[in-house]
Amino acid sequence: MPDDFSDSALVLVAHGSTLNADSAKPAHQHADELRSRRLFAEVRVGFLKQQPGVGGVLRGVTARRVFIVPLFISEGYFTGKILPAELGFRANDDKSFERVRQDGGQSLHYCEPVGTHASMTAALLARAGGVVEQHPFPHAPKPGDTTLIIAGHGTAKNENSRKAIEQQVALIGARREYADVRAVFLEEEPRVESCYELATTRNIVVVPFFISDGLHSFEEIPVKLGEPEKRVQQRLAKGQPTWVNPTERHGKRVWYSASIGTEPFIAEVILERVREAAV
Repeated sequence: MPDDFSDSALVLVAHGSTLNADSAKPAHQHADELRSRRLFAEVRVGFLKQQPGVGGVLRGVTARRVFIVPLFISEGYFTGKILPAELGFRANDDKSFERVRQDGGQSLHYCEPVGTHASMTAALLARAGGVVEQHPFPHAPKPGDTTLIIAGHGTAKNENSRKAIEQQVALIGARREYADVRAVFLEEEPRVESCYELATTRNIVVVPFFISDGLHSFEEIPVKLGEPEKRVQQRLAKGQPTWVNPTERHGKRVWYSASIGTEPFIAEVILERVREAAV
């Protein structure tokens, strides 16, 4: 018998941005998809950095059960501290918090973030293989002749922020499909710009481990990979990709993929997180 969530509300919470409208697209994309399946009594979206805000997203939700799924990559600063506090989940101590709380006759469940789900390994590999397949010029290199770079945000505010990325590096590296697999970060070492010295091959595929194709993946990372900022802004203004695949830099050929958060299968990961919390 399929899961019955007809008495439940689904609330997707994401970072959002006041600087880049594309940041909200994945949240709305997955909400629309799940809404169309009519599995839940209601599907809502809330953001930390734009409207509708997380603080008021639960207001007016009357469903008996409410499942809150963070559209974030890691169990880090935002998902482990900021969001639980905003949503009324009591902290047990500095490192943990309650995941279920009762509010009158309502049961609220705070789910695990989508980015730590086991299926992210397949998503990263699909993005890496797909971008080379779409842009094989002058010919598509084999994974065995390629260094795969997974680019994450990283933050000094929470040591868990980089763990999801490092875990994927270890998992993909153990498969021995690529010549090497490395992690780079925007705000921690090793930095994105160091990928050229880290790569052991001439071919590099960089996959941004981000939920949205927003400020970080569309603008910051291409510039850190060596694309002139003015050119990135010009392409952005014209609605063009900010990185041309492949591009030669420092004697290397670099392919750069889209973020994983827009993959349609993320809707299935959201459902899986709800099922886990409903047990």
